Amino acid sequence: MSRIRDKFAELKSRGETALIAYLTAGDPSPDLTARLVWALERGGVDMIELGVPFSDPLADGPRIQLAMDRALKHHVNLPRVLDIAREIRTRSSIPLVLFSYLNPLLRYGFERCASEAAAAGIDGCLATDLTVEEAEDRVKALHSAGLETVFLAAPTSTLRRLELVSRYSTGFIYLVSRTGVTGEQEALSQSVARMVSALKDVTDKPLAVGFGISRPEQAAAVGRMADAVVVGSAFVRVIEEYAQAPDLEARIEDLARRLKEPLRASQ
Repeated sequence: MSRIRDKFAELKSRGETALIAYLTAGDPSPDLTARLVWALERGGVDMIELGVPFSDPLADGPRIQLAMDRALKHHVNLPRVLDIAREIRTRSSIPLVLFSYLNPLLRYGFERCASEAAAAGIDGCLATDLTVEEAEDRVKALHSAGLETVFLAAPTSTLRRLELVSRYSTGFIYLVSRTGVTGEQEALSQSVARMVSALKDVTDKPLAVGFGISRPEQAAAVGRMADAVVVGSAFVRVIEEYAQAPDLEARIEDLARRLKEPLRASQ
């Protein structure tokens, strides 16, 4: 078993839905990222997606794009992200997923990255623009290093693609709730229930839904269908707005607690 699979099993035994939080490593500063992860964990977050800053994040909306720009200005690169993971591990065993575009991983050396990420305490990897049709060799490298793999499924995914996503995902499957980029939304896409149903027909692996979830009532709605709720832009917004505030960690912890509360007995 792995930390990711152990966490899903633990939550399932309690009838809970997982709360997964995305953070851009290095935003608002490299020194704060580990402290923000610890605050999220205190608030009830079950897993962390640790975003690798990248200069051309095409799948992300303006808020996360700005977070990546701030992190890049602090010279945060893949080795620095792995340093942050090591720091997180000094006080926490929360599951960590390395969330990256493919370019930084290839530039560093894919096999080298997989090995060093595992050694740093990373549990899984999600390369947003690694297509499942071309994933087999990359998946083997990640699995050989002891990392779980996570792939994206979208409202436009064909049945063939859903089957490949299920085959190559071991940690969980990330369902993108709508077409387009990341960002907070007023209402959930009506495609979510259809996507969850379609995937449940081809897999029994944990299903996580993200893109656009920012409020407790939205988390509750997704929690009744899926195994995990992914929240990114809402946390990044708090970091952006309160980066210099002495209570930033408390604010992040409070938002996590409010989002987790409806997930504690949602299944």
